[in-house]
Amino acid sequence: MFDLFSGLPLSVGLSLVLALALVLVFEFINGFHDTANAVATVIYTKAMPPHLAVLFSGICNFLGVLLGGVGVAYAIVHLLPVEMLLNLESGRSLSMAFSILVAAIAWNLGTWYFGIPASSSHALIGSILGVGLANALLTGLPVGDGVNWGKAIDIGLSLIISPLAGFILAALLLLGLKKLFLDSKMHKTPEQRRAIDNKKHPPFWNRLVLVLSAMCVSFVHGSNDGQKGIGLIMLVLIGIVPAKFMLDPASTPYQVQRTVDAAAHLNDLYLRNEVILGDYLALKAPPRIGLPQTARCDPQDTLPIIKAVRHTLDGVRSYDDLTPETRVRVRRYLLCLDDTARKVSSLDTLSLDEKTDLRRLRSDLTATTEYAPFWVIVAVALALGAGTMVGWRRVVLTVGEKIGKQGMTYAQGMAAQITAVAAIGVANVFSLPVSTTQVLSSGVAGTMVANRSGLHNGTVRTILLAWLLTFPASMLLSSGLFYLAVTVLGV
Repeated sequence: MFDLFSGLPLSVGLSLVLALALVLVFEFINGFHDTANAVATVIYTKAMPPHLAVLFSGICNFLGVLLGGVGVAYAIVHLLPVEMLLNLESGRSLSMAFSILVAAIAWNLGTWYFGIPASSSHALIGSILGVGLANALLTGLPVGDGVNWGKAIDIGLSLIISPLAGFILAALLLLGLKKLFLDSKMHKTPEQRRAIDNKKHPPFWNRLVLVLSAMCVSFVHGSNDGQKGIGLIMLVLIGIVPAKFMLDPASTPYQVQRTVDAAAHLNDLYLRNEVILGDYLALKAPPRIGLPQTARCDPQDTLPIIKAVRHTLDGVRSYDDLTPETRVRVRRYLLCLDDTARKVSSLDTLSLDEKTDLRRLRSDLTATTEYAPFWVIVAVALALGAGTMVGWRRVVLTVGEKIGKQGMTYAQGMAAQITAVAAIGVANVFSLPVSTTQVLSSGVAGTMVANRSGLHNGTVRTILLAWLLTFPASMLLSSGLFYLAVTVLGV
């Protein structure tokens, strides 16, 4: 880990430390901001004492980050267009990282202070989009090229659909529980349980489901939200110390060869579809002399780039065998091949079988560029887990009592939590970032409507307003900070 500082000027090294610290601060804040939602129902229903709930939630968040992979991490990274990722360098990379993190942290702290369950995911994604758009304006790119809009639309749809699904599914699950267990004690609130049954805790089986589902919410939260911090750290590392992190230094000879084979198979696939792709990829053009320029990805450079990758990696067993400059160049080539393959796979004229092959080849091409060192994953896991154990009180009361006009019943808590686990788990499978806050709060609101408890209009209005404002506020803040950093510092 510490060898990443070797050869860096003191100012750049200190900036790198500060940038990494800010990412971990963001994850720490994310822990106590979002995890309050994960433990809100289990604390409010007295299924677990608060100190035990946040402790076990912290442990589950930690495990979620460790075991969650990096699919969501790079979904976040690829919100930025490939041209920006190709040209990361220390000054602009630092400005980008600081702008994104300061904007997201400021919004998270503000909404947490007022006890509003706003979305850390929205704040982070909005900040990334703001930096991408500001970079386009500063570099003369069309605004439409400032963001990877295909990825942004996918993520936007997941952020919209997941809370709607949470609302509907939680409501339906509660109605099912009421039909199957009409007279069950699970339909009492903690206050009713105490007044009628003179009991402090939920019935045993209800308590068990509440505890297990709360811990599962914490686990899937860690596996989804924790990856966002991993993606940010990799952006910082690749921008500031590219020679060490452009390609996975732990890649085995098999993984390197798999990259070469993927490039060869990609070449064959394109040639098989010469009639469809000939003009788009310049397949019939005479061979170009020299290596292609990759400051921007041109689909017509695809075949020369494939040739360059195969030639450069021929006989290579470890990326350590390559010079730092060559590693940077190979990563740029692989990013361009992946970007072009993504565009080709969206063409309607390509067969479904060929599109399936393209997805597999893209996965093989990026296996050694989309990675995270183990120390990065552990650092994010520790920050998120530690943040879980503080600051939860402000949001618990909002979720438990202020969304609906009546307190939450045990059945409502179970329905909301089970729905949240299912929705976030599905998002993890498809490497889509979602908001734990939105899914769980929407689930609680759905159960309130299904239970005919009514919604507390003031609280719901405040939550909705925070959700609506998070994107534009974080975008404006991060784009303004990035613009100031670039123009004032001249990076």
